[in-house]
Amino acid sequence: MSAKILIVEDEAIVAMEIESYLLNLGYEVIGICTTANDAYNTAIENEVNLILMDIYLMEGDGIDASIKIKKEKNVPIIFLTAHIDEETIERAIKVNPTAYLMKPFNRQELFAAVKIGLKSLESKTDREIGDIVLDHEFSFNSKNLQLICCGEEVHLTKKERELLVFFLNNKNRFISFMTMEYELWPDKPSSSNRRRTLISRLRAKLKHRFIDTYSSEGYIFKI
Repeated sequence: MSAKILIVEDEAIVAMEIESYLLNLGYEVIGICTTANDAYNTAIENEVNLILMDIYLMEGDGIDASIKIKKEKNVPIIFLTAHIDEETIERAIKVNPTAYLMKPFNRQELFAAVKIGLKSLESKTDREIGDIVLDHEFSFNSKNLQLICCGEEVHLTKKERELLVFFLNNKNRFISFMTMEYELWPDKPSSSNRRRTLISRLRAKLKHRFIDTYSSEGYIFKI
């Protein structure tokens, strides 16, 4: 039996693209909701194995809806968002989402997040675990440079992988912005926007764990 997935997204084109892709993968889409209230009612009244939840809805809030759903059902939730501030991150972390997908995301990222979400429902035995353990969900395989979450590989771009390896090689140490930028872009001029964008995308794939910003001067990767 195929997994049943609920899409909560108030942008019609985005929702239809996600639905089409999931159907092509063989999953069952039980509905597309555009409001927080509709999302809650649909999730509670139906069998659902995974929810793709947009954080910022035109009517209601995706995080509030997720908290209500989680109180009644143990269902994995993947947050979708174009941008996220620190206050929203703190609220979202309490839901313990399976993943964050930063818009615009590609199909490979969606595929990996869905696989991880559905995998989290299964027994923890026989899951793939990398040789570097980050926490109860995340590990890293230093041989093939793969980030693993709940037994499934997390898709990383080349630059995201370079950043993660750099952090792991300097774990629990302060790294200045200048040092990080020189390491990742040695032949390019400094760019705070480029650095912040890369950090934001890696943070989302790590479910906003491990990377702490210090005194607006640098980062510490805590494990």
